[in-house]
Amino acid sequence: MSVSAMQRVAELGLAIPSAGGGADYYGQLYGKMKPHYLSDKLLFLSGQTAGVDASGKVLYPGRLGRDVTVEEGYAAARLTGLNCLGCILDAVGDLDRVKGLVRSLNFIACDPAFTQPHLVASGLTDLFEQVFGPEIGVGGRASIGVMSLADDYCFETWMTVELR
Repeated sequence: MSVSAMQRVAELGLAIPSAGGGADYYGQLYGKMKPHYLSDKLLFLSGQTAGVDASGKVLYPGRLGRDVTVEEGYAAARLTGLNCLGCILDAVGDLDRVKGLVRSLNFIACDPAFTQPHLVASGLTDLFEQVFGPEIGVGGRASIGVMSLADDYCFETWMTVELR
């Protein structure tokens, strides 16, 4: 018998945000958008970041290769993954409904000379593999270096998830 995603979350000691995509979705600060869109068995998540702290300060601001280390970028991507899990829970109520990660499109704010955005994006995709296992949690991925992201975030993702 396989371990459920929620059991893995507990075993890993992860805290999933309770409003990853609900009414408190921080993305609404950036214009009119929904945190997610459900179309039959596909769940499309709007842009997710590491979010803000209790005082409203952006977590992990800056650019890779200038202000942010690869390790900090990895941590930002992992925290972004937790926010994605919260958004999935808000949308469908149960992580065990996830059948597969279709794709993640990852944006890494970086210095023009930075050539390791893939190492940063692994923070998100490693988390998904840990929570869902390799068959469900590993999907298509692109990691793109960009000049800037809203409010100086260093990492943002846009995900599509297949549901049971």
